[in-house]
Amino acid sequence: MAEQRQYKYYDLIMAIFVTVLLCSNLIGPAKIWSFKGFSFGAGILFFPISYLFGDILTEVYGYARARKVVWAGFGALVFASIMSWVVLALPPADGWNGQAAHEAVFGTTPRIVFASITAYWIGEFSNSYILAKMKIWTKGKWLFTRTIGSTIVGTFIDSLIFYPVAFYGIWTNEQVITVLFGNYFLKVLWETIATPVTYKIINFLKQKEHIDYYDHKTNFTPFSLETDDKTVEELR
Repeated sequence: MAEQRQYKYYDLIMAIFVTVLLCSNLIGPAKIWSFKGFSFGAGILFFPISYLFGDILTEVYGYARARKVVWAGFGALVFASIMSWVVLALPPADGWNGQAAHEAVFGTTPRIVFASITAYWIGEFSNSYILAKMKIWTKGKWLFTRTIGSTIVGTFIDSLIFYPVAFYGIWTNEQVITVLFGNYFLKVLWETIATPVTYKIINFLKQKEHIDYYDHKTNFTPFSLETDDKTVEELR
């Protein structure tokens, strides 16, 4: 087997992951919706998809390749934040009346941007690490325990970082706690409901790519872009 294999669907999964991440962070926050007296950012409907694809990447391709995708998403978020700041800072042309609307949709405080990017980075790496380790502990059995278990940990860390960092001192402590746990519950519920879809995608990719990755010898540092094929176990 070649030391560096080429995978048919890996780049496509990466593109989907980054697209969902950018859209849920840039478009989602611009809309607040209400359900049975509770208000939520619309991004919560789509952001959990990034954790779903994070699970798929780690389960099929291994932690190292999932790590590259997490970094790709991180870079995309940083660039999008910088681009938004630059575009909004440019003086509007005479007669153009869309500045206020543009700022309402894409304008956000540096504090919220920092909270979002930090929470994403730590949450996604935690999710991938837990899933990779659980796959070894379970010897590849009981996939649902890994996808749901890693999401429980990853989304909790994400929520625990984002809401206090973004809104402490702006919202009341009760509001921060209520929204934190309310959104966390919805994210885990979303991932749990999507488990059958996750199964189908993972099984499809394993068969088509002829791969089932176990991270026995992986270096789990997040500060690397290296991949290692030494612990790939081929499907027969």
